[in-house]
Amino acid sequence: MWGINHTINELMHVTIPVMLLPDDFRAYSKIKIDNHLFNKENMPSHFKVKEYCPMVFRNIRERFGIDDLDYKESLTRSQPLPDDSSGKSGAKFYLSYDRIFIIKTLTSEEVERMHSFLKHYHPYIVERHGKTLLPQYLGMYRLTVDNVEHYICVMRNVFSNHLSTHRKFDLKGSTVDREASEKEREKELPTLKDNDFVNEQMKVYIGEEAKQKLMETLTADVDFLTKLHLMDYSLLLGIHEVERGEQEMQRERELEAENPQDSDESESGSGLENRTLGFNTPPDSPNAVAQFLREHSLQYEGGIIPELDIYATPELRSPPP
Repeated sequence: MWGINHTINELMHVTIPVMLLPDDFRAYSKIKIDNHLFNKENMPSHFKVKEYCPMVFRNIRERFGIDDLDYKESLTRSQPLPDDSSGKSGAKFYLSYDRIFIIKTLTSEEVERMHSFLKHYHPYIVERHGKTLLPQYLGMYRLTVDNVEHYICVMRNVFSNHLSTHRKFDLKGSTVDREASEKEREKELPTLKDNDFVNEQMKVYIGEEAKQKLMETLTADVDFLTKLHLMDYSLLLGIHEVERGEQEMQRERELEAENPQDSDESESGSGLENRTLGFNTPPDSPNAVAQFLREHSLQYEGGIIPELDIYATPELRSPPP
């Protein structure tokens, strides 16, 4: 992403404060970039970047265990990938090249609302030690190109970047007008709704311990939103079907075996094969995740990686009687 590498580099020279002050929630940084020669095919000659509340978002990223170097790498190494998701507001969505982060376009009014929300959101994330199912808001920017302003925010991708999502539901706990439209159903991965979930007799078994953790987190999140008088929210549920995923993986392996030259340097996949991940591991222990990624294929043998798949919960292999 244009300019984000500059803003992260600037932040690295700023001393981390002991505590955030009210002015930090109104602060911003601006950078003007004159790009005459470097990568002119993909970047404009002149553009400006404004980062909102840089110290606040840096602190939030830290609370969520996201290293700034990894954040910069994900967003700047390659061009973002368009995502066909779309919100009611007409916002556009993009995926970072490694599919770890989502980039969403905003309106100027939404930027103002985010400023107001951030004053409540940050203390809540601190109080919960990052344990929440709310969107992980990680940065907010304004890009100005040819005197046209574009507003974006960066969030963590809810879904896995290496395990396929085979079913997707947007659940509100209501049955009023809660069916996916025919147009939505024509998509390769439609977003189904509450009545679709009920009509298809869907059930997800995650075990009593995982259920208790889920309900505790959901209750805390809902209480937080209730105090802010916010009610337009839902639970986004993605389902990875293990057997189907294994079949897809086997087909990919067979194709790679038939065309080895196509798999040597591919833009698809998670894009993590050449990265050293900066997960917050204890200084005396090896970075087991990075070691795992170096020694295994990008598909991770179809398993959940907790440090990557932070929202994932395995289903019980045998449902309760």
